[in-house]
Amino acid sequence: MSEQISQAAAEGQTTVRLDDVDRKILFLLQQDASLSLDQIADKVGASKTPVWNRIRKLREAGVIRRQVAILDPEALGLEACFFVLIRTSEHDKDWAARFLKALRERPEVIEAHRLAGDIDYILKVQVRNARAYDRFYQSLISEVKIHNVTALLSMEEIKATSALPIPEFPK
Repeated sequence: MSEQISQAAAEGQTTVRLDDVDRKILFLLQQDASLSLDQIADKVGASKTPVWNRIRKLREAGVIRRQVAILDPEALGLEACFFVLIRTSEHDKDWAARFLKALRERPEVIEAHRLAGDIDYILKVQVRNARAYDRFYQSLISEVKIHNVTALLSMEEIKATSALPIPEFPK
């Protein structure tokens, strides 16, 4: 595994060949990154040092970006989730830089994607309520010119995960 990951990282490839142990480690970490090294080693049937080395190599290869705690928005009083569809008539570098800066400075924007198609951007915005969303909206449009904004209130979160499907590569 180490040669495959190191080679992929050196060549700037985005995919890394994973064996079954790597997949098990990644699965476990995606479910609960607070597991101890002993717990992970026990669950994958390996000893602690090789598991630590695999995790270190997966980090170095960029497979594991970071480990975080996932918080409950409702427990923090952030009960309103809006998906914000943005169309712009501006596509120059200066506008894009201002827009990205405005998004990065706003902690309520928890995801932002540039899209192909009729909509230019989609944002996921987590706030207390509709008034808080309106303050966010007014602030954003005061900083950058936006052609059209559509805000969709999520009525119910049906599925949310940060876990990615871990692909198998042909042998």
